[in-house]
Amino acid sequence: MENNSTIRIALADDHAIVRKGLAELIGSMPGLEIILDADNGKELMSKLAVAPLKPDVCILDINMPEMDGYDTAAAIREAYGSMGILALSMYDTEFNIIKMLRSGAQGYLLKNAQPPELRRAITDVHLHGFYHSELVSGRLMKVIQDRKAGSDLNGNEEQFLHLCCTEMTYKEIADKMNKSPRTIDGYRDDLFSKLGITSRTGLVM
Repeated sequence: MENNSTIRIALADDHAIVRKGLAELIGSMPGLEIILDADNGKELMSKLAVAPLKPDVCILDINMPEMDGYDTAAAIREAYGSMGILALSMYDTEFNIIKMLRSGAQGYLLKNAQPPELRRAITDVHLHGFYHSELVSGRLMKVIQDRKAGSDLNGNEEQFLHLCCTEMTYKEIADKMNKSPRTIDGYRDDLFSKLGITSRTGLVM
């Protein structure tokens, strides 16, 4: 789909007020359109099965009755292949983030995110196949440290790992290390691979 095309979105969240508020917010953003919503994963999968027009991106809450975000993400990935999946949750723990990414989500955003970040996350998932945020990278790097998975890293990768656990942005890390954004992409993707998470290179940070 071309960059100037409308991005079609499906939304699943069991809190009606939150779901309706998100639908109104997203619907007010140029180039984004909510085409269906559901209060749990099971209902979402049923609606997707009969929808004449499929969404480009599905936004999923994690904690939902009948079918949670993990199972829903996995079901979407199995049934619809490359359909975009963005997790939107109040949980910011390593467990939740990694489990959602392993289930098939291509991005993870907290519910207290500002509207511009939400828009960027949706757009990146659709256009690039993954949304990278400092939140996600920081949590993943912490897990790698806890598991002592960095023993085979070279000096630059170890420095990158350390800086990712700070409040620095990717751009600030690249500047501090005197490396190009592409090189920083490579360090990050190598570390992602140690957790069994597929990420794509050349993403906008």
